[in-house]
Amino acid sequence: MYIGDYLSRRELYSPEKMAFIDAGKSPEWRLTFRDANKRSNQLANWLQIRGVTFGDRVAILARDGYEHLDVFFACSKLGAIHTALNWRLHWQELIEIFQNVKPSILVFSDDFKENVTQLMAHYPLTSLHLDGNGIPGSFPFETTLQAAPGTPVTCEKLEAEHTAALIFTGGTTGLPKAAEVSHRMIAWNTLNTVIHDITHNDIYLNVFPMFHTGGLFVYTLPQVIFGGTTIFINKFDPVQVLDLIEREKVTVFAGVPTMYQMLTQAPNWERADLTSLRFCTSGGAPLPVPLVEKYTSEKGIRFKQGFGMTEFGPGIFALAPEDAIRKAGSIGRPNFFVDARVVDDENNFLGPDEAGELVLKGPSYCSGYFNNPDASTTVVDQQGYFHTSDVARYDAEGYFYIVDRKKDMFISGGENVFPAEIEKVLYQHPSVHMCAVIGLPDPGWGEVGKACVVLKPDASAAEEELLKFMTERLAKFKVPKSVTFMDALPISAAGKILKRELRDQFTKE
Repeated sequence: MYIGDYLSRRELYSPEKMAFIDAGKSPEWRLTFRDANKRSNQLANWLQIRGVTFGDRVAILARDGYEHLDVFFACSKLGAIHTALNWRLHWQELIEIFQNVKPSILVFSDDFKENVTQLMAHYPLTSLHLDGNGIPGSFPFETTLQAAPGTPVTCEKLEAEHTAALIFTGGTTGLPKAAEVSHRMIAWNTLNTVIHDITHNDIYLNVFPMFHTGGLFVYTLPQVIFGGTTIFINKFDPVQVLDLIEREKVTVFAGVPTMYQMLTQAPNWERADLTSLRFCTSGGAPLPVPLVEKYTSEKGIRFKQGFGMTEFGPGIFALAPEDAIRKAGSIGRPNFFVDARVVDDENNFLGPDEAGELVLKGPSYCSGYFNNPDASTTVVDQQGYFHTSDVARYDAEGYFYIVDRKKDMFISGGENVFPAEIEKVLYQHPSVHMCAVIGLPDPGWGEVGKACVVLKPDASAAEEELLKFMTERLAKFKVPKSVTFMDALPISAAGKILKRELRDQFTKE
């Protein structure tokens, strides 16, 4: 059950089996399980020499690449905690995270050197650069790793409940919460995943960011346990994805609906041979029926759809291919080891077709939020159910549907966006009197943000000015696509802004 053993066990069982292909490198990296285990031992030895020990956090700020797994497995051998950072965040947002989780080592790629320079000015620590020349004092990752001894490293005091990784959720108050992903949670997620047809010989192409639960845990870790092959790319490129599926005979692919839309628009879509795919999985938002039909008719693809979240699983629900059209809009039925219910405001269980909050219980739940005991206890009720803040219903056949979100979070291109965080920034602008950010449907991104703003009397501001103001303070994916100036916002009798009315107004326009 301890993640540090995964690669050493795979080296024992299938040492020369192709484990990982990093297609983002030039030339590509091709690693057997023996290669991968050696690298993780080398990095673990170097980290140990630098003083990293049980419970310490090792952070990585980099686009997708095999080095994420170098860090992940090296940490797990030491009992340290892998901490992958969202590279879309502004450096000022990252500083808040650093002050909370206090990493002792930072691994970074050249893309984010400027952010790291700013970070180091406020939070100096030992760093390794993956490429380029790094910053003053940083160590070259590959040279450093190769010079370290490859002797086996183990942590004898590891228990199933100990934390293997921190994965950050979106935060409604500006600071993302760090879900504590335990060794136990990862093992149970694998059990929830393998019942959905993962085999020993699958070849999986991962396009999810490695700072997401999707990138690390949906299929990547189950593939290691089963001895399959996982392919990484640096960033999502529709042409490269289609070429890799054909060339490497990929059997399993997963993405969000936006990615599937982009693949159909790639110049090599028509000629791409996707016959090796046993199935594709879609998550993050409902998959439009016309898109399912296009893949089925033109490429013979079988679609599975799923639903997950950082704190639980992430494999929670699954919709089988034969239900993709019959149950369009459904997230499917709970996975085998997940107890899913719908409750009212008094936590009473509701029956079919009654809308209420989705709550979950099972062994694939995280261990809470790092350094945030209040948030950890608030989301779990006395019966042990995790409250998702999603409004859901289920039908007579046990298929679940997400109706709405109790909180105002929306999903844009597979990324969770929390309006309160954006509104906090908008209120820093001297001309803004009131504001509300809502998510609106978008054919390309699923949803995009709109900022509704009331200016102070006699104040002025242009849309471009406010967009620039937010861009300078927020990750790009969080910045709304438009700003609408209004004389007033709809307010309830209790003094709350009625965002549903705003959504209805702009959806009807």
